[in-house]
Amino acid sequence: MVIKQVGLETVCGITSKLPENTKAEVAFAGKSNVGKSSLINGLLNRKALARTSSQPGKTQTINFYNVNDALYLVDLPGYGYAKVSQSEKEKWGKLIERYLHSSKQLRAVFLLVDIRHEPGANDKTMYEWICHNGYEPIIIATKLDKIKRSQIQKQMKLIREGLQVRPGTQIIPFSAETKQGRDEIWDVIEALCEKGE
Repeated sequence: MVIKQVGLETVCGITSKLPENTKAEVAFAGKSNVGKSSLINGLLNRKALARTSSQPGKTQTINFYNVNDALYLVDLPGYGYAKVSQSEKEKWGKLIERYLHSSKQLRAVFLLVDIRHEPGANDKTMYEWICHNGYEPIIIATKLDKIKRSQIQKQMKLIREGLQVRPGTQIIPFSAETKQGRDEIWDVIEALCEKGE
């Protein structure tokens, strides 16, 4: 994917009306410190379009990035470490659920997990929840540069077993530092968008 133009087009908070886009959407979900902003910036070849923060849980809205006026990358609020009340988290949950149920253009949900660790309870819940909402998440194993090459297969197996992924689920290792995995993710996105047309 050659990125010609990209911009943050719509930001939806808890009370916002979700946009009725006519172009394909792919959404990204993940724990607050899993590197979601870094992934989106990496995919879009931008340094700071999606704001990364030392304070996890900064994304409290659904952000729609228009890419080449051809599709949307949709950044869902992070879950897990955000320092907010339970009632706030529930509101975000409802916001994400509303989006998953009402978007007519959503082609796939990518779930980000940290390749260094076994998936936590939040990751498992999120995986099951996305499946329950009718999508089969594609897993992106972030922070690939933080482990040795020899550990990759072992960690991928941990993720596969930890999430109890459905047969055939794709897991793509990704590094925001080296951009390894970027082309693979774009190949999946482009194939999904073409399929849905």
